[in-house]
Amino acid sequence: MNTSKDTERANDKLGFWSIVLLAINSIIGSGIFLTPGSVVSQAGSKSLVVYLIAAIFAAILAISFSAAAKYVTKSGASYAYSKAAFGDNVGFYVGILRYFSASVAWGVMAVGVIKSTISIFGGNPDSVMNVTIGFLVLMLLITIINLFGQKFVKLVMNVATAGKLFALVLIIVAGVVLLLTTGASHNLSMVDQITQNGHKIVPTLTTTGFVMAIVSAFYAFTGFESVPSGSDDMQEPEKNLPRAIPLAIFVIAAIYIGVVAVGLVLNPKALMTTKQVVAISAIFDNEILRDVILVGALVSMLGINVASSFNAPRILEAMAREKQLPSSLTKRTKNNFPIRTFFISEALAILVPLAFQYNMVNLITLSAMVRFLGFIIVPLAVICFYFGKNKEQVLPAPKNVWTDIVIPILSIIVVIFLLVKYNWQAQFGINKNGQVVGINWYAILMMVFGFIILPLLMFLFTKKKRK
Repeated sequence: MNTSKDTERANDKLGFWSIVLLAINSIIGSGIFLTPGSVVSQAGSKSLVVYLIAAIFAAILAISFSAAAKYVTKSGASYAYSKAAFGDNVGFYVGILRYFSASVAWGVMAVGVIKSTISIFGGNPDSVMNVTIGFLVLMLLITIINLFGQKFVKLVMNVATAGKLFALVLIIVAGVVLLLTTGASHNLSMVDQITQNGHKIVPTLTTTGFVMAIVSAFYAFTGFESVPSGSDDMQEPEKNLPRAIPLAIFVIAAIYIGVVAVGLVLNPKALMTTKQVVAISAIFDNEILRDVILVGALVSMLGINVASSFNAPRILEAMAREKQLPSSLTKRTKNNFPIRTFFISEALAILVPLAFQYNMVNLITLSAMVRFLGFIIVPLAVICFYFGKNKEQVLPAPKNVWTDIVIPILSIIVVIFLLVKYNWQAQFGINKNGQVVGINWYAILMMVFGFIILPLLMFLFTKKKRK
């Protein structure tokens, strides 16, 4: 009986291609549909180079996470790696931060889906009532999907990924067909000369401007770091993760560069100046094609929310399995659904955005900062594993100086570079008409709560439970 159940659960686990699709689903969200014009407005004719460099940065970091996954196959991603490398205290701190960040990020993406959907259908995305109703309906839908069990979640994620990839490939194919049949195209060098109201849209490109464009493009590739969070629910994660994540980055880079290239040669002005919510659809005049792209964008947004609902609860569950949180949090239903950690995560994903009245800037701040922390600590963990300096026993994985030493060092250099170029004023200042006019105390409060107060409260709570 137990053997049959174990076999059934093993079959429910994500195989290699499902992990690739999960990675693609976790990375491709709304960005490539909604905001490619912002990168083009910064870099102009150099946008393709910008996306290529951003993809290389993401690949370097992804290889570090993949290297960590061959040594530690437990769920939790950054938490599991930092705990194995640096011990219980560092692991606990990183785990709480990463969990809270992942839950808040889930809520942020859910709000983004609702606001975009309301805008697409002509509603008022600034109405708190409209957003709240849509937000709660979306969360109910995601809950129902998860209640059907892991097998159904896997199916939904695979279908969502296929849908968003279809829409993006359609953009590339339709663009190429239009270029071949009409001959209408723009020379890339002319993109920098396009004007609006008598002024050039793309500023004269400086080194600082080029770097900022790379930073902007880089965020379109983030999300890969959350993929190993549910490694306990994957088949042979020590083998599949190191192959699946870099492959997903490669596929996404090819698609992003193809989509932006089509926009640049077909209708770059529309891409940069459109008021449409799904900006990439503005390069086409055909309404049917636009509608298909709109549907693809909505499927993409739903897919990344389902991926978030898969990843976030498993970080908390991983901490409970390591006995750093109450073991009651490891409870699963007969459908292999982590019911308790899911509803705790969903509560955070709903309540935090509600408390901040859907202020996206404040909510994104903590998620971004914790992401950077993981980007530094995981490469350091990989180096520890290579030299055998880890605090806990890890798998006897084959060591490679390139993936375990050279790439992690490059990863740390890349992260320091991104941190130095990060727009701190925009995150912690109040911006009006492009000027910082005050201090954003809400964003600062969120950082203090996430980095100090919450880990301290959770530590005291866990200590009391142990006693």
